[in-house]
Order: sequence, then structure tokens, then C-alpha cells
Amino acid sequence: MRITSLYRHLFAFLFSISTIQLSAQEDFLPNDYLGKEFYAGRRDAFRSAMPDSSVAVIFAYPTRTFSNDVEYIYHANPDMYYFSGYKEPHALLIIFKEAQTDTSGRSYKEILFVQKKNPQAEQWTGKRLGTEGAREKLGIPEVYNGADFKNFPIDFSRFKKVLHDRLPADIPNSNDKADLYDLVDQFRQKLNLTDKSVQRNPDTRLYLELTGKLRRIKTTEELGLLRKAVEISCQAHNEVMKTIHPGMSELEIQGLQEYVHKKQGAEGVGYGSIVGSGENGCVLHYMENTKTKIGGSLLLMDVGAEYHGYTADVTRTVPADGKYSAEERAIYQLVYDAQEAAFKTLKNGAKFADATIAARETIADGLVKLGILKDKKDIWTYYPHGLGHHIGLDVHDRGAMETLLKDMVITIEPGIYIPSNSDCDKKWWGIAVRIEDDVLITENGYELLSRFSPRKIEDVEKLISQKSALDNFKLEPLQSEKKKGF
Repeated sequence: MRITSLYRHLFAFLFSISTIQLSAQEDFLPNDYLGKEFYAGRRDAFRSAMPDSSVAVIFAYPTRTFSNDVEYIYHANPDMYYFSGYKEPHALLIIFKEAQTDTSGRSYKEILFVQKKNPQAEQWTGKRLGTEGAREKLGIPEVYNGADFKNFPIDFSRFKKVLHDRLPADIPNSNDKADLYDLVDQFRQKLNLTDKSVQRNPDTRLYLELTGKLRRIKTTEELGLLRKAVEISCQAHNEVMKTIHPGMSELEIQGLQEYVHKKQGAEGVGYGSIVGSGENGCVLHYMENTKTKIGGSLLLMDVGAEYHGYTADVTRTVPADGKYSAEERAIYQLVYDAQEAAFKTLKNGAKFADATIAARETIADGLVKLGILKDKKDIWTYYPHGLGHHIGLDVHDRGAMETLLKDMVITIEPGIYIPSNSDCDKKWWGIAVRIEDDVLITENGYELLSRFSPRKIEDVEKLISQKSALDNFKLEPLQSEKKKGF
């Protein structure tokens, strides 16, 4: 009895130690992730919007090969994340409009199929939630392994509508019969879907419409994450402004931006970072960032942090040598004025077209006045993109924006780009300016979320003159460059 008691106490002690160690490890994780209550609320909101006798089917995104047998860091399907919180590949979420009943009489309204626990695979690619973990962490009672979907007793023909996104294309096919390739293939078979029927499926259009209406309006929890993503992005822009000089490279600046993101807890960027100096700024989605010296020209930086799945989208255009030239100042001020004109139209119930017109007219009038344009109708020569878009789980987040509504978060990003050999005076050639800010629509106006990074000419120049915490971040020359005499 004494020995048994001793072992019992020893086991209890060891268990308490392991629990403390596990708790300590969890203490070092971020404490502001969205909780299972958020995801349950989003599913309920979707269910309320779904038509009678309908079911929604949401697949995980495919994994993608980076090189040979190395994959890109996995990025969850925003819809899968939005409605479940599940961030792993090879998964399927099914949401029913009406509650279903299984053979034992138990009621359920959603099912999640996940990848199976696999100790050998997890040693290489990290822990999996598995069925038990998904039930506990995500709060979904009905969770099964992906292999169970093939024979799961669900008859999609009973539903009037089967709502789903465009099915993932070019899915890698592994030896695992429960991977995404097989899940999608089994779904096609259950619905007797062909490629043509998928492309023309009205239920897909309805799916995108309903999810877009949900995702375009941000909840309080989402706004908290978006605010942090935007503020981190602004801080990164500010630090680069303070440390910038003509001898820097575009890649170095990209690295400094993204270093600040990581330092402040952002997991990555919401899109490929755009750091274009001089003529490179005229390429709207320039992402090579390979110029070794930015020189004294303007530097266009379109870089946004992604924090817990939510992305900012902030652009600043700054003079690498600290001062805007007369021509750069004129173009920059024109873009700034266009942005201010757009801001004045923003409020709940306003038409986004009014903001677009206000910005476009300001730029068109200004370019004519500067002699860069002869006719206002040719504005698209130098302002070839729209004024803005939603941001959230995608940098170009889902949802219509003809009418602005309270708690939408959108960008306002006018720009002027004048490449070499343009039909205007050479003094304007190579100037590219975009100012992009993230805006929360309120009842009577807007809140400028990205107000933490300066936009006015004098404020930008003042910030550039300051010292940065990154100024002392210097490395020794590479040994290979020393040998070459560099």
C-alpha cells in the first residue's frame, strides 16, 4: 500500500510539473488570437443569411511547392479561418442552414473534416490539432478525420442550394487518400460536378455574395487586430523614413520594414512588399526590389504587416535625400490633395463613387494646370488604377463597396506615375507618387487608422531628419566582397 501510494504521489507530482511547463510555454504565445466564440458567431451569421434548405462547403487552400520538396509557408483559406479558426491544410468545413440529425438522433449544424494526427509527419512539419484538438480549441463538436468524408452519410442532392467558392485548382495529389485533392474529388463525385458546371454555378456566385456581405463589415474583435496591423505598418514606415539615405538598396529597405513587423509580433506581410525607387515606382506592383542604390530619387514603399491573419495596406512616398524637389513636391501635393478630397466624402451611407470622382477630378485638374496633361479625359495615362478597396483577411478583401457602411475598413490610395518618355516635359519623367491610407468608416465620417505615419510634405521631411533605432544596425562587409576589393 505504501509503495502504491508513493507511486501515486510521484505520478501526481510529475503530472503537475508537466502541466506547469505546458502552461509556461502557452504563456509565451500571443494572447490576442480570435477565440472560438468569434468563429461560432461568424458561422451563425452566415447560417442566418443562407437560403432555406442550403448547405455551405468550404475547403482549405492547397499547399504550394516553393522548390523541389520544399513548400511555401502555408496560408489558410481566409474563409476557412473566418468561419472555423482552422489554419491547417487538407480540411473541409460544412455549414448547414437547418440542423441535421444523425442515425442516433443527435442534432448537429456543422461538420469539420481535418487532417489526421500523425507523429511522424508532425516531427517534420509541426503539431496538428487532429479531431480532439479541433473540438477543444475551435469549439466545433462534430469533427472527423478527412478520410471519413468519402463514406460520410450526406446526400447533397437533398439541398436546394450547395454554396461553395470556386473549387481549388491545380491541387497536389499525394499518396494520402484524405488529402485536399481527394476531398475535392469526392465532393465533385457526390455532386456530379464537371468543370463547366463549376464555372457557371450560380450557387458559387451566391456564396461569394453572402460571404462578402459578412466579411466587409468588421466586428469589434477584427477591428482590434486590424488596428494593430496598421499601427505596426506605420511604425515600420516611420523607422525607414528616419534611417533612409541614397546609398541604401531596395532590398535593404524591404528588410528593415519587415524586421519591424516581426519585432512587433506580426507574422508576415499581407502581400509582396513593393519598394520602388525612381522609375521603379511607376510599376504598380513592382516587387523585384533589386536596385542596389536608391539614389536621390523618390522612394515608393507599399508595405503592410499581417497580424493574426489581418493585413494592413499602407503606402508612403518619400525623398531618399531628405527633401522633395520642386517637381516632386508639386506631384506629391497634388496626390495629397486628391486624398484629402476623397476623405471629405466618406461616411456611412455615402457612395464610394463620390470619393473616386473627387480624387480623380483633383488630379485631372492639377495635371492640366501643371501642363502635364492637355485634356482631363486622359487622366488614366498617369492615374491608371482605382481609388481603393476593402482590407481584412485579404489585402483586397471580399465585398462590394458601392455604398460605404459603418465598420467597413477600406484604403484610399490615389497616385500619379510618370514614366520616362511620357508625353510631357522631361522634368516630370520618373516621378511616381502614391499615398495610401487605411480608413474605418464611421456613422458621420471616418477614422484614419494609419494616422501614425506622416503624410504632409513638411512632416515627412521632418521625420527623415530624425535619428532611427535602426541607424546603428550595421554589418561587417562579407568576406567574399573583401577579397574582391569591394
